Amino acid sequence: SLQTRMQSLQPDPRARYRGVYEALKKMVLTEGLWRPLRGINVTVLGAGPAHALYFACYEKMKAALSDLLQQGGNSHLANGIAGSVATLLHDAVMNPAEGNSWDSGKCCSPGDTQQLHPLPSVPLPSFNPGANPTLFSLSPHGAARPLSHVAAGAAAGAVAAAATTPLDVCKTLLNTQEGKALSSLNVRGHLSGMADAFRTVYRLGG
Repeated sequence: SLQTRMQSLQPDPRARYRGVYEALKKMVLTEGLWRPLRGINVTVLGAGPAHALYFACYEKMKAALSDLLQQGGNSHLANGIAGSVATLLHDAVMNPAEGNSWDSGKCCSPGDTQQLHPLPSVPLPSFNPGANPTLFSLSPHGAARPLSHVAAGAAAGAVAAAATTPLDVCKTLLNTQEGKALSSLNVRGHLSGMADAFRTVYRLGG
């Protein structure tokens, strides 16, 4: 929710934030404690099928490509390709939940960023009894090293998030179709693709 608000190109003056903490504090104080979680029900409905598709596709493709590219070994290329295709399937399911919630369509105009009900794109993590066996299976030497896995996952996630943020800004613009931002550039109608979104973001924000 905070990310979507902060990616707005021309937000309402009351929804301009200098940082994540200020954004959260302002949102809770002015719009209520539960405002950051508004629309989470739609996300929860989409998260199950999306993650089922992701992991099923990833494991199947990883195994098939690893056998093809590196017999009996672990191919980083196979992992990368499998992850990319699995992410496409995952996002195809989750994108409608992020961009087309019933509340947003019912209550808001395309440029009304103050009234948008943005949805978080990542579900809450869950901890389960199978965590230890999983950590053991990930270790090549049979010894669980949870801190190593956590650190590696955090670093990989941070790099991936930084690299894809420009695409995410464009996706937010395409989902919200900010009327105020588009009218300031004399853009008529709706933006229809990533190329239009890139040009619009560049013209407004550099």
